[in-house]
Amino acid sequence: MKPESVIRVRISDDAAALACGADAVAAAFAAAGCTVERVSSWGMHWLEPLAEIDGEGFGPLTPADVTAVLAGTSDKAIGQIAEHPFIARQQRFTFARAGRTRPLSLDDYAATGGWHGLKRARDLGPEATIAEVTASGLRGRGGAGFPAGIKWTTVAKASGPVKYIVCNADEGDSATFADRMVMEGDPFMLIEGMAIAGHAVGAGKGYIYVRSEYPHAIAKLQSAIALAVPHIAPFEVEVRVGAGAYVCGEETSLLNSLEGKRGEVRAKPPLPALEGLFGKPTVVNNVLTLAAVPWILANGGAAYADVGFGRSRGTMPIQLAGNIQHGGLFEIGFGVTLGELVHTIGGGTASGRAVRAVQVGGPLGAYHPPADFHLPFDYEAFSDANGLIGHAGLTVFDETADMSAQARFAMSFCAAESCGKCTPCRIGSTRGVELIDRIRARSGRAADKVETLPQMHNARKAPRALGDEIQLLEDLCETMKFGSLCALGGFTPYPVLSALKHWPEDFGVAAPEQEAAE
Repeated sequence: MKPESVIRVRISDDAAALACGADAVAAAFAAAGCTVERVSSWGMHWLEPLAEIDGEGFGPLTPADVTAVLAGTSDKAIGQIAEHPFIARQQRFTFARAGRTRPLSLDDYAATGGWHGLKRARDLGPEATIAEVTASGLRGRGGAGFPAGIKWTTVAKASGPVKYIVCNADEGDSATFADRMVMEGDPFMLIEGMAIAGHAVGAGKGYIYVRSEYPHAIAKLQSAIALAVPHIAPFEVEVRVGAGAYVCGEETSLLNSLEGKRGEVRAKPPLPALEGLFGKPTVVNNVLTLAAVPWILANGGAAYADVGFGRSRGTMPIQLAGNIQHGGLFEIGFGVTLGELVHTIGGGTASGRAVRAVQVGGPLGAYHPPADFHLPFDYEAFSDANGLIGHAGLTVFDETADMSAQARFAMSFCAAESCGKCTPCRIGSTRGVELIDRIRARSGRAADKVETLPQMHNARKAPRALGDEIQLLEDLCETMKFGSLCALGGFTPYPVLSALKHWPEDFGVAAPEQEAAE
């Protein structure tokens, strides 16, 4: 090992690393005489705090481990980080700089291809820039999967001198953190993507709408915007902080919030692409969508489209969380199977027990049993399986999970987060919680609010049979799915119905094979 005075130690200042004690570890290395650089995160969160010395990784570390690391006797060594199976197998387009660059260093950004996409876009012109994005097959990474090229074309063709770019950074799904990693680790890439979008559609200003729970991301973005002005001018970018309402992840609620109004869903039409922020044509794209744009322009839309599966082109940053050994961010082309993500890449459950369910797509995503592990990670494949990719968050549950409780959580989450604009979402979710409580009480499960049960029945009527309650729950889900104004109420049935379908025993209903045996 080199003398401490010439050892350069790289440690992430990502929020996840900080939460695990990265600052204390960095201070310990500095106190030992090392040069410490704070960089972006590699995305291997189970190893944080992770230190890198000459490409070799050590983690997870505490300050007490520093002496052994410098002496070359540490048992926390993981070898060359770039060669670690979790990293080596990835196809990193959006997160190509992750772990390698200092977030607010313009020199690091330029040395790793930064601003090349914006320069090429300006050389090509707006129409050809949109053509590259269209050719790439890039679809909205926020969950809807709508083709970015079509949205940009609509805004470009809309009349009027004032147009806007709005970056949806209201990342509220449980088990998702890719947006945060971009904003904290590679903020110039997001800013460049917004500047390219503005150039393409004729917008002079962009807004980044970030939830208040991301203070580190907000600070990084504000600093990065000030540094990026000479590169993106005359395009302007401003950060706006939201109060954390989940429904503001829906684009029209977000626009209302940006305008200083109550965050509730707008009826469509008109589409935001025609009448969006302040009534002007507006591109609303997720962080990951805009962050993919610089790579596409720098390398060409065809190169991006060469990766992927079916109609899902390019790569997707997939976030592994829950009861899993290797929690973190894994970017790869569409088409990897759900089973590979959970077992081969994620290492199975952290508890060592068998996997019972995997929720894909955030708190409103469907629960998938191991029988679905053959599914390729693809918008259409998951849609055909009555699921959704959403923001590509995976939450793993082992065999101890109570799936009726998880179904109840979905309904209670919707009830708490509903903007109240439409009846199916506002009333349906509240009635759904009550209904699942009744079913759980009948099935022998301990209901979460047993004391409310007497109020749920009309004293003149006998309580419904369990089968009738189940049918009522399914009918309620159908009403919410097709009657809600936005995806909050429309997607809540996915976790409920999937839990009921795959784990009926948790609701007191015999599984088909049990009924056949009887």
